[in-house]
Amino acid sequence: MRLKPAGIVIILLIIGVLAYLALKPKFDEVRKENGKELSNTTSSQAERNTDTTGNIPATRTTASNDREFNYVPEEPVNGQMRGVVEVGATGFNSFVINMDAQKRWKIVSKDFGESLAYEGLATTEDIRLGLKKYLASMFDKGVSSRNIHFVVSSGALKEPKTATISNELKKMGYVVNNVTPDQEAKFAFKATVPPPFADNSFMVDIGSGNTKVSWMEGEAIRTLELPGAKYYEKGTPDEDVYAQVKSGISKVPEGKRNVCFIIGGVPFTLANQHRKGEERYTVLKEPGSYTAKDKKMAAGLNIYKAIVDASKTDTFVFDWDANFTIGFLLSLQK
Repeated sequence: MRLKPAGIVIILLIIGVLAYLALKPKFDEVRKENGKELSNTTSSQAERNTDTTGNIPATRTTASNDREFNYVPEEPVNGQMRGVVEVGATGFNSFVINMDAQKRWKIVSKDFGESLAYEGLATTEDIRLGLKKYLASMFDKGVSSRNIHFVVSSGALKEPKTATISNELKKMGYVVNNVTPDQEAKFAFKATVPPPFADNSFMVDIGSGNTKVSWMEGEAIRTLELPGAKYYEKGTPDEDVYAQVKSGISKVPEGKRNVCFIIGGVPFTLANQHRKGEERYTVLKEPGSYTAKDKKMAAGLNIYKAIVDASKTDTFVFDWDANFTIGFLLSLQK
C-alpha cells in the first residue's frame, strides 16, 4: 500500500515525539551541568570583586546605588596611642588612634562632625576651659600630652577666632601646626587611600572653605584646590563652580580614577543617610539620589556631581574614620 503525503507527515511526527521522550532525561542532565558551571563562574567573579588588590573593590548588586566596599585595613602591632585635634573653620574635630612603627593605624575614638562649636567660646577663659575639657578626654584614653598635636586647617586660618584659639593653645604649651591646602590634600591621601589603591585611585575632601584633591604620580602626591561647599556665601553661581570643579578633576589622570575615596562635611551628611550599621566604609549613591536639605548641602552636591561627571568614576567611598589630621600623624617621624 502506498502512503499518501499526509500519512508520511503523521508518521514522522510520531517518530519525533517518541525520540524526544526517549532523549529528554539526557537533555535535562546536560542543562543541569551547564547551570552548575554558570553558578560557579558567577561565584568566582563575586570572589574576585572582593579582593584587596585595588582592581575591583566594590561588591556590585543588582541596584547600582546599593554597593559595599569590602577592604579591611591591617591592624597595628604594638602600637602607641596618639591624639590630634583639628581646629576647623567652625569648630574642633579630635581623633585618638593606635599607630605602630609601620604606620598601620586604627581609630580608638573620634569626635567627628559634631565637635565643640565656636559659638560657645565667647572669651579667652571659655576657650581655655573648653580646651582643657577636650584634652582631658584624650588623657583618659591613654594619650600622653607629648603625643597630642593641634592642626589648624587651611579653611580655619581665614576665621578671626582661630588666631585667638591658637594663642591660647600656645600659652598652654602646645605647638599649633598651620597647614596649607596642598599639605591637607597630601595628609588626607595618606590617611584615606588604602595602600593597595594608592596607584590607581584618587582622594577628594569636600570642605566648607575649599575642596582638596590628590593622587599619586610616581613617588609624589599631586594636589588640587577647588571651591568649597560654602561658595554660595560669596554669591558665586552654581554653574561657575560646576565648571571650575569639572575642569580641575579632568587633570586627574584616567589611570588614577578606579575609586574615589571621599571625605568632608557634605560626604559625611550624604553617607549618614544610608549607612547600614557601623561599617568603616560607605559607598555613596549617585548625586541625583540625594535631596539637598540646605544651601550648603545643595552646593556640596553640585561639587560632587561635577566630580562624578568629570571623572566618570562609579565608586565613591566615604571613610568614617579618616581625616587629614590623621595623615599629619602618619607623616611624623616619631
